[in-house]
Amino acid sequence: MSTTTYLELSEDGGGAHKFYEVTVDGTTVSVRYGRIGAAGQLKTQQFPSVVKAQAAAAKKVGEKVRKGYAPAVPGHRAARAVTRRQVSSAPSTARSVAPVLWRFRTDAAAFGIHIDEDRCWVGNQNGDVHTLGHDGEVLARYRLPDGVKCLVADDFWIYAGCDDGTVYDLSSKLPFAAYEIAADVDIFWLDIHEGVLNVADRQGGLTVIDHEDEFQWSRRSTGDHAWMVRRDDRAVYHGHGGGVTAYAPDGSGELWHTGTRGAVLFGWQEDRSVYAGTDRRVVQRLAKDSGRIEATYSCDSVVYSCATAPGGRYVFAGDSSSSVYCFAEDGTRLWKLGTGAGSALSMQYRDEKLYIVTTDGSLACIDAGEAAIADAQRGTVPTARDIKSAAGTPTYTPARTAEAVELVTAVPAGGVVLECVRDGSRLRMRVSTAGYDPNWNVQFPRHIREAGARYVVDALHASAGGFYRVQGEIRRLG
Repeated sequence: MSTTTYLELSEDGGGAHKFYEVTVDGTTVSVRYGRIGAAGQLKTQQFPSVVKAQAAAAKKVGEKVRKGYAPAVPGHRAARAVTRRQVSSAPSTARSVAPVLWRFRTDAAAFGIHIDEDRCWVGNQNGDVHTLGHDGEVLARYRLPDGVKCLVADDFWIYAGCDDGTVYDLSSKLPFAAYEIAADVDIFWLDIHEGVLNVADRQGGLTVIDHEDEFQWSRRSTGDHAWMVRRDDRAVYHGHGGGVTAYAPDGSGELWHTGTRGAVLFGWQEDRSVYAGTDRRVVQRLAKDSGRIEATYSCDSVVYSCATAPGGRYVFAGDSSSSVYCFAEDGTRLWKLGTGAGSALSMQYRDEKLYIVTTDGSLACIDAGEAAIADAQRGTVPTARDIKSAAGTPTYTPARTAEAVELVTAVPAGGVVLECVRDGSRLRMRVSTAGYDPNWNVQFPRHIREAGARYVVDALHASAGGFYRVQGEIRRLG
């Protein structure tokens, strides 16, 4: 006979709003937890006897009650609304339209974009992430459980931050949850640098989590609604309602703070500068070493997004009136053109192409070469190709439990074996295959870890932070 204890912690004023449920079924203890109204994460643990299982469950419940959780009835308290950027999109005031080469409609407003050497990535508020070739061919689709806030890259690993507080690694065929952000953190934007996750939130907070999904430190900046976070080896750059604040990477203190002209709505970085797009119609370039404002790029409406050509040679911006801009490094406006597809909520430049995702859910590829722009300003543009997703496009969804992971009985050629071991109260992943440092931890999804289990991956990559990242599929060795 199974017994279930359900607890909730809900605070006024936008604080914690989460649940914790413990079920004992014989010698099995299952724990489900997460944001109220969401399915949450599930973990199970086996014990040698019913008595020990009941004692472990009672201990878990007691710990939560001491932290303020109280018994509740599932479904009586509604899920707290997820904050999404409130955007409007007016028609462009530009006299000419940008030379859009192709357009892919995702069927929902899209904030997430990443363009790498081989593919274009776009994520929308329905939880869909599509990958396309640079020619617009749709290659694959990832179906995530909640809306995509943003897409970020760390070396050649791609991560999607979702409304439910989960950050998914999309670098292999089977996506997995790499980070679980605290249920009381309302994510606005993310950045990942050498495995360290940096989270900017609604209340102007900054939370830093390491590659093992363990909390490192947090700070509260002077402004709220933090839509920018960027990180490098020197600092974490946090853009919010009060400007941009730089913090030491280890959380030891504030390095500088600069008030910007308006609240920051988007951020970009180059090696020596960070760029903040604001609601006062400007993009401002700040020196990373001091916070000094080096240049201001003036637009005609609220700035929703910005990006640069390598080294900051050109600066691009997208506004609330469905226009995109290009500036010289010193702030001189070179051109302004209409998008033809709504306002750009995020953008990236690569190889003389400007890729934008817009309020109507489109990923559009704009030819930003000098000849194409000159033609566009004279009123001559190519006919944009509308890209359709083929019925046979492969679709991938995350594995939610250990049982969903493929079971194999032998190690494939070239495979790497990992062992799940208990380290105090934590489960760690260690490499047992020769040729790797057995003391290094592995970034590995928590929800499929089981003590004593062995897993096989295609390969491991040694990261600069002193840990391994998984390459290829994860399979369980039975």
